[in-house]
Amino acid sequence: MKKLFAITCLLLLLSTESVSSQTEYKVITSVESIVPSGLGRSRIISANETKNYKDYTSTQSADDKSRNKSDRGDIRVKGFDETKLLNFYNIAGIRFQNIAANDALITSKINTMIEEGWDLAFVTSAVESKGDKTDKQGIFITRYIFKRNK
Repeated sequence: MKKLFAITCLLLLLSTESVSSQTEYKVITSVESIVPSGLGRSRIISANETKNYKDYTSTQSADDKSRNKSDRGDIRVKGFDETKLLNFYNIAGIRFQNIAANDALITSKINTMIEEGWDLAFVTSAVESKGDKTDKQGIFITRYIFKRNK
């Protein structure tokens, strides 16, 4: 009986590890301009290529300075989808209709990802802007992190 219990536990552990190691993640980013007068650019960005971060990572220590010799240009992803969004502002100020239109497009992207077997795991957002009268730039960025089993 103890052997059967031990074998069952081992099989459960192994099957759990194989499922977790077969999980893949995908990040979709929306960038929405908060530049006055509607001069900025807003997009949903989705990479179609994968990169291995280890190829661009170096280890720094007091004894050994191991540098990665890859060119920064190698990091660029040339295969990606770019979906146009509307800017938050137009010449008259904030444009709520634009926000609703962006919501509709982002919802469509999320629904498509879910139909393709992805689960929305995390959402994180941030704003970059000085927020004073001299500020002529700014973005609202949101990262949607999806996961699915291979």
